[in-house]
Amino acid sequence: MSGHESGRSGVGAGVTLGLLAAWAAHDAEEVLLVPRWARSRVPELRGRFPRVPDRIWRHLESVDEREFATAVAGMAVIVAAAAADGYRTGGRSAFYQRALDGFGLHGLVHLAQAALVRGYTPGSATSPSVVIPFTLWARGRLRRAGVLRPAGPRDVVQGLTLAAAATVGAHVMARRAASWNRTPSRI
Repeated sequence: MSGHESGRSGVGAGVTLGLLAAWAAHDAEEVLLVPRWARSRVPELRGRFPRVPDRIWRHLESVDEREFATAVAGMAVIVAAAAADGYRTGGRSAFYQRALDGFGLHGLVHLAQAALVRGYTPGSATSPSVVIPFTLWARGRLRRAGVLRPAGPRDVVQGLTLAAAATVGAHVMARRAASWNRTPSRI
């Protein structure tokens, strides 16, 4: 077997480890733009979407560049673990495949957000150019190798739930880390 393949399936490393690379390209867009975009757009969006609770707008405005980058780093650990498990199992890993599905579905969520706000939102540029094409390509390679798990409505929900839970967990961790850094030392 060549060094480009993992497991016995013949699925190349690009399919499995490529998840981390595609995620990194996508999240670079978000790291560069989310905090500044939120601060500049939230006032307008508050007026357009008055039913959204004020605490959500306040939270969005309060995320600074460092906190957001910390959340992205937390998410990197999860995506790297999924990609590594995919590589280790030749793409058979349920964790890897659900992470891949969640990645692709979250790209659709970015496009829906952009449609909802009728304009650019961070992540909406790389979703149609990186996230969705990579996901479709990787799923096709897994299917041709005979290792793609069937994905029904329940799997869609699991993929979105995994992506949402990982995102929330990463942001909670980043918020706590930011508060630890703001707390004066009592030594």
